[in-house]
Amino acid sequence: STRLEDLRVKLENEGLVNISYVVVNHQGTYSQRKFHLLKESVSDYITVYQQDEQQADVWTTLNGNKDDFLIYDRCGRLVYHLGLPYSFLSFQYVEDSIKIAYCENKCGNCSYMEPDIDGICENITKNAGEKLAEIEPKPTGQHSHHHNLHRHRHHH
Repeated sequence: STRLEDLRVKLENEGLVNISYVVVNHQGTYSQRKFHLLKESVSDYITVYQQDEQQADVWTTLNGNKDDFLIYDRCGRLVYHLGLPYSFLSFQYVEDSIKIAYCENKCGNCSYMEPDIDGICENITKNAGEKLAEIEPKPTGQHSHHHNLHRHRHHH
């Protein structure tokens, strides 16, 4: 989670502002006891959300696992769902996915676009796009307009 803070600062320095970061803590008792440690390890700019044991697990609802990164665009549309190993912050995938979601209208136009984004995004997406292309499955038609790098494990 300190790496997430580093990434947040790096992107902000590159001009990518107003990104919301949310860490979802696991609902288990063990994780709940560790909650304050998690909270202390990130800055106030990163929200740490504690799930209630009584509610439906967020990760089940989102069809993911606790180490996944889900990256949404300004209109709240899911642009990338990164599972392991792509979600390790020591790799570039998360950073590049955020940059693409920030700069490109992957899911169509969004009314919340920043007006002065072009200058920031000029060089960013070219490099990020090339790196992501290595792992991004080619869309097989209209239904896959959100690029899901996640191989869904079906729970029986």
